[in-house]
Amino acid sequence: MAIKLLHTAIWGVFAGCILAIPVEGARREFQAAAILTGLVLVECAVLAVNRGRCPLTDLAEGYTGKREDNFDIYLPQWLARYNKAIFGTLFAAGELFVLAQWLGGR
Repeated sequence: MAIKLLHTAIWGVFAGCILAIPVEGARREFQAAAILTGLVLVECAVLAVNRGRCPLTDLAEGYTGKREDNFDIYLPQWLARYNKAIFGTLFAAGELFVLAQWLGGR
């Protein structure tokens, strides 16, 4: 349960970063958008090094035989299943929006 709670909290931080990036771009706060982007890219690197899986998922597997998409995180099944696709798309779209804001103001 502690791993599941920690995993959900960390997910919330990164989901919040992804949602905040275009907000900061709209506010023309490009330094804040860059910091948020850096945080998300660190998480992407962690996932890449771990073959696309969160290390906490690997850790949680040692404590349960369950393997549903949300066995290790407090998210609805559908969101846990499509999490990377949904938030990857939002991240890319947010980055494009910030870039357009930055180039439009030059």
